[in-house]
Parts: sequence; C-alpha cells; structure tokens
Amino acid sequence: MTWERTATGGGEVPPSWEEVAQVLRARIHDGALRAGEPLPALAELAAELCAERAAIRAALRSLREEGLLAEGTQGVPARVAPDADGPPPARVSLGTHVLEAFGAPDVRIDAVCLTTESLTLALAEPTRRIFSGGSAPRSVRVRVLLPSGDLHLAPPVREGAGPAHERWRAVRAAQSAVLRHSLTAVGRARGLDVEVSFGDLPFTPPVKLYLLNGSEALFGHHCVERRTEEAGGSTTGMSGGLGDRPVLLASARSSGRAHDLAFVEQSQRWFDGLWAQAATDLPD
Repeated sequence: MTWERTATGGGEVPPSWEEVAQVLRARIHDGALRAGEPLPALAELAAELCAERAAIRAALRSLREEGLLAEGTQGVPARVAPDADGPPPARVSLGTHVLEAFGAPDVRIDAVCLTTESLTLALAEPTRRIFSGGSAPRSVRVRVLLPSGDLHLAPPVREGAGPAHERWRAVRAAQSAVLRHSLTAVGRARGLDVEVSFGDLPFTPPVKLYLLNGSEALFGHHCVERRTEEAGGSTTGMSGGLGDRPVLLASARSSGRAHDLAFVEQSQRWFDGLWAQAATDLPD
C-alpha cells in the first residue's frame, strides 16, 4: 500500500506516526506481514509511505508497545511478533491514549514508573502538534512518582551496587529533565498553564501506572526475569532491568463496566495517597 499525501495550502502533509502505525497494523492483521517476518528497513518504509523517519520510528515504538513487533536490536529491522497474526491484542499503546487525552481542555496525567522514558516518548506527538499550531488545551498538569535514586534495590536489581545502578540514576535524571523541559517550553510558546511535578518514592514500584484525566487507567506489571549483563568488564546477575516493557492494559470509566469504574477510582485514590503521604519532592 502506498500512502497518498494530503495537499494543504500548496504543500503536502506527510502522514503522522498514528497513520503510519495504522497502515502497518493493518498489514500485520491481514497477513501481508506475517509473524516472525522482518519489516522493510526504515529508509524503505519512509520512501514507500512518504513519511518522515521520525514518524516511522514513533509508529514502530507504538506497535512494540501493542505487542505487534518483537523487541529488536539497533541496526536490525524490526520483526513482527511471533503471536501477532491472531486477533488484535488486549494491550494498549500509551502514545495513542496520551494523544487522545490532550483533546480535553484541561489535561491531567499522573504516572508511577521506573523512568519517564515511555511517558516522554508518548508526549512527543501532542507537544509537536501544539508547537505547530494545532489545537491546544488550556492547562496541562503532570505528576510523576519515581523510585528514589538512593534506594539500593531500585531497578535494575543487581547482585551488589555498581555501574548498572549509577546508569539507572543517570537515565532517570536525564529523562525527567527532558520531560519537564518539553512541556514547559510548549507552555511558554503557546501561553498554556503547565505544571510538571515529580515525587521521590521510598520504594521501587513493581507496577507501571498512568492515569489520564482521571477517567482512564493504563496498568502493567514489571515482570522479574533472571538474566545477566556485562558491566565493568564482568558479568553479573540481574533481575528485571531498564529494558523491561510491561504490557499495558486499559480500564476506562467510559466503558460502562463496573470493574473498570472501580479500578480507575481506586488507582487514582492509590496514587493520590502516595503523592500526599509517601512521596518527597524531587528537585528540578
């Protein structure tokens, strides 16, 4: 399938990452791309779909979150996941749901996570659209709870302290700074009321949780798996790690199901309790 660009004002608008993801998702589900089969290289996809490489990368990240693409390595084309030829999975894409949340006049995002990597990536598209003159909310409030950098058991859990823990602390600090900067910058540029706050938890959360506008909860477990990692010239035991990508499942008030309503309400109550009682301020 070749993408047809939409002409606007004498120019052509390339497809967004969601539109690219929609095309690739359809190819996987209709069998055009089979389980275990590699996708074309990034440059080939960009040329065929008339899309920017950044949009292709974002689409591939989204499809990985949905479980349709297997985790790959740098420089190697992504592959369709072994079980991706069945019905659409129950797992959801954080980026898609965050983008929808930005359709509200007042955006509220609460998150419990190990680092802000996934949330920062999910915020890239809505902030890009606001910067480019798209519709913007009146206000954006983001609260993030992260495990304290002083915790010896903060992930990746390691046989003893060392470079892996220090690397996690550096990643945690850098990604948090990027998230704060990107949102405050778009707030200044478009005159939005933006507030970004971080809380420092005294424990390592075993789950990942995103609460969107108080009406939707995306939840996933950090699965503990034994593995080894090279660090400092030696091989050491690890449990979990920064590469862990929990499967996110969604519950929304709008579903009308009693258990979804209860889960969203209890998740918000849990977060608010941690924010008020267990978290300490994480400095800018």
